[in-house]
Amino acid sequence: MTETSSVTVGIRILDKEYQVHCPPDQQEALLGAARDLDQRMRDVRRAGNVIGLERIAVMVALNLSYELAQTRDQVHDGAAAGADLERLDHKLSQAILDLE
Repeated sequence: MTETSSVTVGIRILDKEYQVHCPPDQQEALLGAARDLDQRMRDVRRAGNVIGLERIAVMVALNLSYELAQTRDQVHDGAAAGADLERLDHKLSQAILDLE
């Protein structure tokens, strides 16, 4: 069994430092995600209707979950549309063969 290597990456979210382990090839993605999370949390805090780090984190998590659900629905709808087009293509191909 091979041991996977990881690096420790320091990230700052709302002025708090966190140490996170990740594979070296995912470090940039982690840093990008941390920057996005930090900005989202700052936006919620700046809006002023949510106070407290935990509540801000929950609101951001809820917003991210909603966005993920919306994206999944769009992908599902796109896959369903693709299946519909495939069935239509098959019917048209069959109709052309029947005409020949």
